[in-house]
Amino acid sequence: MTDEHLREARTTVERAEQRSEQEKREQTAGSAKREAIKRVASAPRRGLRRFLFENGLVLTATLLFLLAFVGQILAGRANYNEDQREHGQEPVALGEYLRTGAFVEATAENLESEFLQMGVFVVLTVFLYQRGSSESKKLDQPEAVDQRPEEARYDPDAPWPVRYGGVPLALYKHSLSLVLFTLFLVSFAVHAAGGAADYSEEQLAHGGQAVSAVGYLSTSRFWFESFQNWQSEFLSVAVLVLLSIWLREQGSPQSKPVAASASDTGE
Repeated sequence: MTDEHLREARTTVERAEQRSEQEKREQTAGSAKREAIKRVASAPRRGLRRFLFENGLVLTATLLFLLAFVGQILAGRANYNEDQREHGQEPVALGEYLRTGAFVEATAENLESEFLQMGVFVVLTVFLYQRGSSESKKLDQPEAVDQRPEEARYDPDAPWPVRYGGVPLALYKHSLSLVLFTLFLVSFAVHAAGGAADYSEEQLAHGGQAVSAVGYLSTSRFWFESFQNWQSEFLSVAVLVLLSIWLREQGSPQSKPVAASASDTGE
């Protein structure tokens, strides 16, 4: 990269930064400022209500997860017992169903694809871009996420790994993707173990042989279960990235401002 290219790039970034600051001032004036004032004024000051207000998104998502998980368990047990009756076997109690390979495999299979999707998306957004999408970093403007954490080492409000440096900082810089991929590997292993138990039960019922978790990894059934979930997760990411270019959701930080042009990238 030549000095001339660097000068042109610097000029482009500085001009884009100036435009962005002007646009941000315009977009956060008036109604946006009034909404912020309303939020602050209506927020409970302390106690349980304050906790619920500050953590409503995670708490609501967790509640929806638990409701869906209970629905999966009840419907899954009913479906499992139908298969049991069709094969002349006794239906199982709820506690027994939760220990079956069918339940373990179905649960881990879905979690596996979710953690893979999130981990891959987090990593890809580090160095890949999509012009016009709110899910992408801006192409020609500085981003706070690109700041070197070493520059904030003496900031008393910075997290302790940033102030400590060394290995803790090296891990902390990539802690989100590391944890997501670790959860993916754990759920992948549980999927293999639960799937092997379920597959072995079917094989033995038809005069076949049981397989280990490692052996189950070599079956087409395991990879069919995995790929059918993975493809849907990656498609959902692509759809979200593309739709956020043209479509909006008033008030959501996952969307660009409603008045923003389709070519604007990021919030």
